[in-house]
Amino acid sequence: MKLSYRFPPRFVWGVAASALQIEGGASDDGRGASVWDRFAERPGAIAGADTPGIGCDHYHRYPQDVALMRHLGLRHYRFSISWPRVVPGGRGAPNERGLDYYDRLVDAMLRRGVKPWATLYHWELPQALEDEGGWRVRSTVDAFAAYADLVVKRLGDRVKDWISLNEIPCFIGLGYEAGVHAPGAKESPAVVAQAYHHALLAHGQAVRAVREHGGRGARVGLSQNSGVAVPYIETDEHIRAAQRTFAGYNRQILAPVFLGAYPDDYLRSLKADRPKVQRGDLAAISVPTDFLGLNIYSGAYVRANGRRTELLPMPDRYPAGDLPWLHLVPQSLYWMVRHCTELYGPKTLYVTENGTCYEDVVGANGAVNDLHRREYLREYFISMHRAVNEGYPVKGYFLWSFLDNFEWAEGYRKRFGIVHVDFATQKRTPKLSAEWYGAVARLNRVV
Repeated sequence: MKLSYRFPPRFVWGVAASALQIEGGASDDGRGASVWDRFAERPGAIAGADTPGIGCDHYHRYPQDVALMRHLGLRHYRFSISWPRVVPGGRGAPNERGLDYYDRLVDAMLRRGVKPWATLYHWELPQALEDEGGWRVRSTVDAFAAYADLVVKRLGDRVKDWISLNEIPCFIGLGYEAGVHAPGAKESPAVVAQAYHHALLAHGQAVRAVREHGGRGARVGLSQNSGVAVPYIETDEHIRAAQRTFAGYNRQILAPVFLGAYPDDYLRSLKADRPKVQRGDLAAISVPTDFLGLNIYSGAYVRANGRRTELLPMPDRYPAGDLPWLHLVPQSLYWMVRHCTELYGPKTLYVTENGTCYEDVVGANGAVNDLHRREYLREYFISMHRAVNEGYPVKGYFLWSFLDNFEWAEGYRKRFGIVHVDFATQKRTPKLSAEWYGAVARLNRVV
């Protein structure tokens, strides 16, 4: 029998998480405060007045969690380093107990045959640096450079795959412009543009740190989320419209990273609010990387309408996860891969996040029947297979997320995990989707 939807040999199948969302141990072993610890103290900032203080207690339970990954057949784990756990004040003396924790975590993965993929920055800015201006000021880039050097030197003998920063549009756009994520600021367009520029400079510093200290075989790339424009009819005029829209979404980040310049139309749109760019900045931002990570959850349908591009609204009752933006648009994975490849030319792509959330509950039989998540994932995998089959350079996939966790401003009520967490008892219960995804990873095909 011919098996369909098989992926190439050595295709990477993994799971992802971030330190602040799962570790807990917020006051343990010298960890400093992050902007999210402070933001969670604001009345109404986090749904249910939840805080990340306990999370999934991964800080203490990581051996069992890594063993569960391996039991499920998952051999790649994308995790993040907590900057305030490693350097509590953001700069200055490192916290050896924090570094020791990541030594233990990485060693636990390697003992179990799970390959570590480390993200240097997943939204955890030390509060001490925010008090000095945070991403608004260039000195934060210098502090990040020293932190990246420290971490890569410490872990680079065992960690070979590095992600510089995760989702600049979220931690800058939602944190400094919309004010709905930490630190909860609503800055002027000029300040926001400068903060974006500083984040890109930090990416460049992460690439430099890995090149200098990562050792033989070390690789590094950025993880980018973006709006995805899907042509509602796959004909030339609608494809061109979708690609123009996607380029507009990414002119602030992927254009300088891959093309070495901010596009003229972007700078014109900013007028007097354009960022201050020093000599050498764009060269540092655009130093070649080894891969691009894509975080893909949903997308929007567009069509060409004469000389205009029309964004099609989602109709009522269109299938979606348990968040208003989380529509089921499997084609978004294919089109984000295709748009990125054709516009920016990365040689290697990984899907570094993809998943959906529902209000999953443990049934009377002790099981979590999340067939809706399984269906979401299966359709996206078929779309990813199309991209691979057409020759686009997708080399792996990381499901978001391994555990239910602290979902930022949504608190603990939104569950993205394939493993259910009872936050009162910390009991882990693999969902139906975990068994299914483990089979996909073991067999290297859509099942």
